[in-house]
Amino acid sequence: MSEMNDQEISATGHKPVLKKEMSRRQFLTYTLGGTGGFMAAMTVIPMLRFAVDPLLQPKEVGEWVKVVEVSKITNEPQEFTFSRLQIDGWYKSTPDFTAWISKDSKGNIFALSPTCKHLGCTVSWNNNKDLPNEYFCPCHGAHYTKDGKQLAVASAPLDEYEIKIDNDFVYLSGLKPNSKVKGA
Repeated sequence: MSEMNDQEISATGHKPVLKKEMSRRQFLTYTLGGTGGFMAAMTVIPMLRFAVDPLLQPKEVGEWVKVVEVSKITNEPQEFTFSRLQIDGWYKSTPDFTAWISKDSKGNIFALSPTCKHLGCTVSWNNNKDLPNEYFCPCHGAHYTKDGKQLAVASAPLDEYEIKIDNDFVYLSGLKPNSKVKGA
């Protein structure tokens, strides 16, 4: 037999190529590994899609909500409640929101958020006899001017709602930083 191998080498000048066959064990390992990987990918892909899909959806432009007639707005801040569609991922709800709406010294209508900038408690107008004509937060004593400027405790003025007047009605949209207070 060694004679035959020597003849094969000398005739072609190369060693013969030995075919390496796949064993049954290797075949089963590759087949089961590939099938398991495919099945795992098929379960993970829908979960990733579920988790990432809300991020890929286009953001809706601020929706305007009709709140009150212009004729009902006075120089004294009044509390108005309104509902707006809110989408959190897949959960849609219409929670109630509150705004303090009034006119400034020039007669321009503006609306402030009732959320205190200190720790998020709800402020009220003129509810503390020691601080007349101010928004007051009962949680930690923060108080604000009629325009929403912080006077104590809070680090920023009250946020302001975007406002639009159309057909003698006040419409509100999203919150923005207070534009009525200088340096806000």
